[in-house]
Amino acid sequence: MTTDRVYNVLFLCTANSSRSILAESILETEGKGRFKAYSAGSQPKGEVNPYALKELAAQGYPTTGFRSKSWDEFAEPGAPEMDFIFTVCDTAHGEACPVWIGHPMTAHWGVEDPAAVEGSEVDKGRAFAQAARFLKNRIIAFLSLPLSSIDKLALQSHLHQIGAMEGTTAKPSKAG
Repeated sequence: MTTDRVYNVLFLCTANSSRSILAESILETEGKGRFKAYSAGSQPKGEVNPYALKELAAQGYPTTGFRSKSWDEFAEPGAPEMDFIFTVCDTAHGEACPVWIGHPMTAHWGVEDPAAVEGSEVDKGRAFAQAARFLKNRIIAFLSLPLSSIDKLALQSHLHQIGAMEGTTAKPSKAG
């Protein structure tokens, strides 16, 4: 991997309405032209969750141009070739994904679904703020990786470690 090119990153979630949208906006901004972020879902809801947009606006991230779309768009001929694909929900992580052109590096960065939180407006807002914080922490850790000087195996290990950061939905594996 080299630093003189833009890396394409796809964030996957089932509905592509909340977590993957948050991650797309955060990386697009924090990546400052080094990364092009995309998001998609296996069963897109068809609309972006308004709480996700509200949280992005509160943190100063872009809120326009997002849409809930199928991951099939990124497996079609002519689609951008991904360098990295991160699942941000456990359901999408467990699904059979399309075959991705170019064999991108993948990792699971599961975060609890803020859209599943029931309760007051404050409770829902807090859930989206927490999801955005966990995703931003992972993205900042990802951006700090020395992509041009790290071998593929070490990079894959780092990507999995980032997915295990605070807020992970992944269950710890039992040592055999």
